[in-house]
Amino acid sequence: MYYSRLVEKEIELKLRSSGAVVVAGPKFCGKTTTCMLFQKSFVKLNTKQTISMARMNPKAMLSGEKPRLIDEWQKSPDIWNQVKDDLDFEYQFGKYILTGSSTPADKTEVHHSGAGRIAPVKMRPMSLWESKESNGMVSLADLFNGGSNFPWNMNDGFTLDDVAFLICRGGWPIAVLAPREIAIEITKNYYSGLFVFEDSENERFRNKKPEILRMILKSYARNISTEAAVSTIISDIRQSNERTMDTKTYDEYMEALKDLYIIEDIEAWNPSIRSKTSIRSTPTRHFVDTSIACRALGISPEDLKNDLESFGLFFEDFAVRDLSIYANSLGGTVKHYRDNAGLECDAVIHLDDGRWGGIEIKLGGDELVEQGAASLKKLRDKITEKSNEKAPSFLLVLTAVGGAYKREDGVFVAPINMLKP
Repeated sequence: MYYSRLVEKEIELKLRSSGAVVVAGPKFCGKTTTCMLFQKSFVKLNTKQTISMARMNPKAMLSGEKPRLIDEWQKSPDIWNQVKDDLDFEYQFGKYILTGSSTPADKTEVHHSGAGRIAPVKMRPMSLWESKESNGMVSLADLFNGGSNFPWNMNDGFTLDDVAFLICRGGWPIAVLAPREIAIEITKNYYSGLFVFEDSENERFRNKKPEILRMILKSYARNISTEAAVSTIISDIRQSNERTMDTKTYDEYMEALKDLYIIEDIEAWNPSIRSKTSIRSTPTRHFVDTSIACRALGISPEDLKNDLESFGLFFEDFAVRDLSIYANSLGGTVKHYRDNAGLECDAVIHLDDGRWGGIEIKLGGDELVEQGAASLKKLRDKITEKSNEKAPSFLLVLTAVGGAYKREDGVFVAPINMLKP
């Protein structure tokens, strides 16, 4: 069974407007399956023989009916250069689709950026809308256009038990399609194989110690959805594991985690504010899928429910995953805001046309919703009075549970299982 992905529209558009598309993302997020919908011929670099042949004659990998899909192209990095050269010689839209779950082993082998020839597309694990676990009654696109179709709905039947399960299971297609009783076990198996590099063709990964990568992920998970400084994470690793780690070693291992598309920090939003207020630029620590953080700390759904403070931080990371997927499909990005006056906003969706919306992420309940709405209104007032930014298109408190409604002050409230692009 195949569930449609929001990224399909972006891939289709890029194929119509670029010579090649490179679709990148973490292992098992569904890149190959989705890209197979667009190919007319393909080759998968998934065996030693195929990889060896590709390295000896990368140009031969381009032969076949177009669009030509080359899966895990980074295992033979010169394929990138061959694609660029071919497009320089005979440019046509939609000739090649490249997929990759890591960056090339030797980045120096990629001699050209591919700008103007090869269009990048980022693919993440599945959102709740894609996995059919959101009913989609609340549309971000509608909110950007005034929210005239915003529903009033009690959202009965969706509980914190459901949220905790979805966070721990993650959006990996193979787990999404599995029976509920074994879905989290499948995610555990995925995590267990994440850092098995013995047979990796990438020397940079073979030189990395899996236990150190797991240590960094544990610290990242402890600091999830916060602006923890690098020094804080390094100190956490030293204290909890009695192991020395310098900044250079940390940077090398972090590069590997980012090359594997596991870590996805959210950048700070920096509107030009005409005041002495200083906007903090530290990124918020996030994962491409919250289930990786759960596995790093050995957290189960019951553990989340027994620690509501941690549950809230993990839910924020979970919500940012879905918001990032939805924002991307609308031509936007997700950032966070925090200034030295203590005002913050968990997620700001900024569209290419300049429109933006502020979102506070809360587990739910009247008190937390009230806190989120108050913070959003302060942000709106500060931005509209002291910057050149437009007024927000909407303010939304996104909750784990509870109903969907519009408050008298104009702030929208909606649960994550009702959200769609």
